[in-house]
Amino acid sequence: MKLTDIHLENYRNYEQLALDFSPNLTIFLGENAQGKTNLLESIYVLAMTRSHRTNNEKEFIRWGEDIARIEGNVQKRNSSVKLEMAISAKGKKTKINHLEQRRLSDYIGFLNVILFAPEDLSLVKGSPQVRRRFIDMELGQVNPNYLYQLSQYQTLLKQRNQYLRRINETKKKDEVFLEVLAEQLAESGSFVLFYRYQFLKKLMHWANEIHETISQQKEDLAICYEPSIKVDESMEREELKAVFLEALKKNQARDLMKQTTSVGPHRDDLLFLVNQQNVQTFGSQGQQRTAALSIKLAEIELMNAEIGEYPILLLDDVLSELDDERQIHLMAAIEGKVQTFLTTTSLAHIEDKMKSKPAIFHVSEGKIERKSE
Repeated sequence: MKLTDIHLENYRNYEQLALDFSPNLTIFLGENAQGKTNLLESIYVLAMTRSHRTNNEKEFIRWGEDIARIEGNVQKRNSSVKLEMAISAKGKKTKINHLEQRRLSDYIGFLNVILFAPEDLSLVKGSPQVRRRFIDMELGQVNPNYLYQLSQYQTLLKQRNQYLRRINETKKKDEVFLEVLAEQLAESGSFVLFYRYQFLKKLMHWANEIHETISQQKEDLAICYEPSIKVDESMEREELKAVFLEALKKNQARDLMKQTTSVGPHRDDLLFLVNQQNVQTFGSQGQQRTAALSIKLAEIELMNAEIGEYPILLLDDVLSELDDERQIHLMAAIEGKVQTFLTTTSLAHIEDKMKSKPAIFHVSEGKIERKSE
């Protein structure tokens, strides 16, 4: 899978921009706050319809304009796809080969991307919300039904929490309505749980293999799902649903008191073990970063196994955060097989680790100039 070009109109600090890309490594080089990350973000938004940096989509639109547009052509093994996205105050519109898509879940997955930014190094030691978002974003790209069920779950969760607050305000409770909400929440939530378990089982296979290589066979990595209810990966979906429904009923009184839903996939977490020890709590920074790097590289291999093509890799100034040994492992793992876009302020820590010559674009105050060969 390759992104052959991108066209931006009124996106962030770019009024008009058209770039053609190398099928291998493209580097956006420049000082901070010049527009490098905006370029990388535009590729991510074209793929995922949302940003890794902000939830405020108005920020995408150039100051003083009403609409921002991103377009790109994707070359796949057996086909080519044109993707278009328009962002305005009214929302987002997406097109695939000029045909407008009614649902975002029908659009996501035509361009697969893996993003690795400095904040991803805190995947291991960061908050549970960071780890849940990691699962949701990556799993959603390879499983459209997961994305649909997650959206359903989030909508129902919001409805239930709103109703819990309304009961507290009005002192009136409709038990039948609460039961219906719980049933629907357990239905979609059990799908979310089931798919997460399947995804993590596959991810751990690749991550442990890579982690052993980086640590020179001194460490093994395990990823454990930490649910807020008593379920495990051996359960079928219907069993997950039954246990979740029972937990919602059991916790209803507490939920009414706190006016929020206390159990479910939105409360779950991941646990990372290196040599059977909790690396989040007891691991060194080096171990935590090796685990995060192993997981990111594992995503690439997992996605290739799932869809039959390697995704596009976006590296947002992450090499400067890794030591030489981890930089070498990263470059060796991707070179020649994954189209990669990389932002950096300097080539000093990159040039001696690359076998092939990259395409380099200088970025300064929103202006792009390709470095001559």
